[in-house]
Amino acid sequence: MTTVAYQGEPGSNSATAARALYPERSELPCTGFEQALDAVALGAADVAVIPMDNSAAGRVADVHHLLPESGLFIVAEHFLAIRFDLMAVPGTSLEQVEWVRSHTHALGQCRKVLREGGWRTLVSDDTAGAAREVAELGDPRHAALAPPAAAALYGLDVLRPEVEDDPDNTTRFVVLSRDAAPAPNTGEPTMTSLFFCVRNIPSALYKALGGFASNGVNLTKIESYQLGAGLNPSRFYVEVEGHPDERHVALALHELRFFSSEVRILGVYRAHPHRLEG
Repeated sequence: MTTVAYQGEPGSNSATAARALYPERSELPCTGFEQALDAVALGAADVAVIPMDNSAAGRVADVHHLLPESGLFIVAEHFLAIRFDLMAVPGTSLEQVEWVRSHTHALGQCRKVLREGGWRTLVSDDTAGAAREVAELGDPRHAALAPPAAAALYGLDVLRPEVEDDPDNTTRFVVLSRDAAPAPNTGEPTMTSLFFCVRNIPSALYKALGGFASNGVNLTKIESYQLGAGLNPSRFYVEVEGHPDERHVALALHELRFFSSEVRILGVYRAHPHRLEG
């Protein structure tokens, strides 16, 4: 049985993603992303299921800083529709609610219902953790914004279902493993994730990325972030459509390496069907 580490508590969106990816699994909930990655690196878990970005809130910044130093590889991706229910202890009415708890991202993704209710908010470490806190308090003045699974898990009543602002709210998760396990080049839709640092020469970034354009390789994501303080060079995280063994991708990567001081392939994995929709 696969042991899956994730950040958060049982009933969280990460737990839901883990269940979708690994129906038969042993779960290892972790307090933070770093602990989840360490669990895999140290052998306490086989894989980690980690959110990379959300369609409403953007990238999960901590993850981009942790991945390069983790020594782990992306072996799969999963897109999860995000749903939040407003829940409270049994017998609670909306009129009794004064405070709403959740993770800061969830509060930001449910602004409409919070404005309508006029409730004050409290930030919790985790959405499912907010539901647990409400259950432990047993106070009808406190409600939680949490995934639907959390209501059943902690014995709460759903006061209002699906209160997220955006009905298309989606989070992309990746599966991280100690082993690279790149997907074979079979012609199926494939994604390649990598990090790179450009050389300290004029127009290096422009030239490094030019190989993708001239070889017809589609970049679906490029993120930059600083390493430490001061004038350290920026590191870039890139996702491209295609397999490194495909000629046009290989040529683009060759050009990227020429203008970069470091290029590291983080993962080669099958594109999730969500990318092909619409």
